[in-house]
Amino acid sequence: MAEFTLHTEQTAPEASKPLIANSKAAFGMLPNLHAVMAEAPTLLEGYQVLHTLFQNTSFNAEELTVVWQTINVEHHCHYCVPAHSAIAASMNVDPAIVDALVNNTPLADKKLDTLRETTLAMTQNRGVISDEQIDAFFAVGYAQQQLLEIVVGLSQKVMSNYTNHLAKTPIDTPFKAFVK
Repeated sequence: MAEFTLHTEQTAPEASKPLIANSKAAFGMLPNLHAVMAEAPTLLEGYQVLHTLFQNTSFNAEELTVVWQTINVEHHCHYCVPAHSAIAASMNVDPAIVDALVNNTPLADKKLDTLRETTLAMTQNRGVISDEQIDAFFAVGYAQQQLLEIVVGLSQKVMSNYTNHLAKTPIDTPFKAFVK
């Protein structure tokens, strides 16, 4: 089995060094996911860019969490589920929402649950969803913009979830409290 390197600013490829500095500035630490991604500077840069872009969508903190965690849970990502539970806590997302997402159960809020169902359908079916699912999404107040913004979150999560599957990324200490 291949063992992936957890890079530091000293061991990372030259092109990843400023990206690692960005990660440390944003998170107050170098998350192990980013340390692994540093092996491929374009992967780490792409992930950082998509993360920023997704945070700048029209979704609020709860909606971002719904998209991220729905995908993480569906992809069975051992690293991203606790990491995004910690991120949700830092964004003051209701713990009941996070618990429902982690346990793959419906959300109490109909609009958020429709976002969860739509994200899940897009993830499971590689973006192919029924007209009925799209109509249900629009019926709760979302628009084409938000449907397309899910694609940004999904793209970001494919990068991280797949990297974690390949590397078996160790969970960072601050995230371990969120392992279920």
